Amino acid sequence: MSHPLHPALVHFPIAGWSLATAADIASLWLGEPAWRFAAISMSAGCVVALATMAAGLWEFAKLRDGNPALPTANRHMLFALAAFCAYAASLLLRYDQHALHAPAMPALAASIVGFGLLGVTGWLGGQLVYKHGVGVSRERDSSQ
Repeated sequence: MSHPLHPALVHFPIAGWSLATAADIASLWLGEPAWRFAAISMSAGCVVALATMAAGLWEFAKLRDGNPALPTANRHMLFALAAFCAYAASLLLRYDQHALHAPAMPALAASIVGFGLLGVTGWLGGQLVYKHGVGVSRERDSSQ
């Protein structure tokens, strides 16, 4: 495949998790409809994040030793995993004996922390693409 899959997939967990955090905060005023939407968005984000992280790992494996992008790629991967863990923890904290409940403060805090980690992850991903050119083809399109 000439186009990396990771950049195409990454928008889905970002959207799911961002919506989940926004709905979590809104649930403080809007109640059950908002926190149920947050749980659904968070679940979708976690599921798609698994495929996104697998695609990212595939791209990471293409980086050779000594590549100046490696330290940034390592941090990007670490923050992405931390964001996943924060959202997965928030989701798990909402369940009690196989039933979904309104998120308590630890679940809300994990969601907000996850959002912060997600922001750092995205910034580092931008550094990989725009500063280091990771995943960017150096060949020009002959049709131009």
